[in-house]
Amino acid sequence: MIEPALAPLDVARIRADFPILERKINGAPLVYLDSAATTQKPNVVIDAIGNYYRTSNANVHRGVHSLGNEATDAFELGRRRVAQFIDADPAGLVFTRNTTEALNLVAASYAREMLQPGDRIVVTEMEHHSNLVPWQLASERAGLELAAIRLQDDGTLDMDDAERLLKPPTRLLSVTHQSNVLGTVNDLATLTRLAHAAGALVCVDAAQSVPHRPVSVRQLDCDFLAFSGHKMCGPMGIGVLWARPEPLNAMPPFQGGGSMILRVTLQHSSWNDVPHKFEAGTPDVASVVGLAAACDYIDNIGLTAICEHETRLTKRLLDVLTTIGDIDIHGPLDLTQRGGCVSFNVGNVHAHDVGTILDRTGIAVRAGHHCCQPLMQRLGVPATTRASTYLYTTPNEIDALGEGLAEVKRVFRV
Repeated sequence: MIEPALAPLDVARIRADFPILERKINGAPLVYLDSAATTQKPNVVIDAIGNYYRTSNANVHRGVHSLGNEATDAFELGRRRVAQFIDADPAGLVFTRNTTEALNLVAASYAREMLQPGDRIVVTEMEHHSNLVPWQLASERAGLELAAIRLQDDGTLDMDDAERLLKPPTRLLSVTHQSNVLGTVNDLATLTRLAHAAGALVCVDAAQSVPHRPVSVRQLDCDFLAFSGHKMCGPMGIGVLWARPEPLNAMPPFQGGGSMILRVTLQHSSWNDVPHKFEAGTPDVASVVGLAAACDYIDNIGLTAICEHETRLTKRLLDVLTTIGDIDIHGPLDLTQRGGCVSFNVGNVHAHDVGTILDRTGIAVRAGHHCCQPLMQRLGVPATTRASTYLYTTPNEIDALGEGLAEVKRVFRV
């Protein structure tokens, strides 16, 4: 267990910042344990988006009037703020719609365009479809090989298999930092060292890590990193791709249109500098403003404190699930190897039935394959129930889940 180094979060004060947490579902207080799917939004983020539309709404990079200048300043200030959040150079930070689009950008503009037939892309058996399907498409269209690092029974990667695969002709490793199903926090230091030693670049799906623990692209030493705003108290519809300047400058555009061009004739176009080369069309300025506000909000609380809070809750959650009995827990039990989402199965009860019974008393969990069908096949289950915590989750909500699962067992006679 990780011993707490900081005082516990003032969760009551934090919860007051999130208006949706005052809701009742089916007459019961909302117990929101689905933050791995999307987080709730604090008032400061909601207000930042509203204030932008009320006071500064205009298109960016194109006008000379005051509103246009204000909108452009807000957009580029947002870029610098988000880059600071991950300890990155803002010149390499591209705004996308979400993690999925960011990974598709790398797959289309790097893997499909710059790799050669016979080159290998390596993923893992625990990847979200967003970090698998784009590489399948790139491999099919460019004649590339696609291989996956095996998963061990404890929910961690088989590092011997990783060492076997991270050799020529591997040119790219794309791996989740933290699994959205197992909670596993992968050993990126070792994986990156192996990949770079083989001359391969490293792409990190950080959708489940950036909101929950300090992440520095300089320390990770990765080449690409992708994450989403909506999983870190920000709005939906905004995501981030950060990349090193060398591959980003060499990659062709992902989409064509306004803003990403330098000069256009009827016969030929030349491209704007990065990151603008990859931001065709009108951006979602309000969401960038909201994401910057989310970065401020999270930093004011502290990512280390958030991580420790989730560690305490995860220990409680694992203890509750173990005490109930007849529950199969997936992923590492060692708290130093995992984050704050836990997937499980209750006897032979389908995850959808578990989720439905829990919803009757206001408990929101995720039920299904979590966009990880190959992982479900590896686990030998059609679906799992997933409970995930965040900075506003309380110990009492974990206990409420335990009571709800006891009711599931009673209803289905498990």
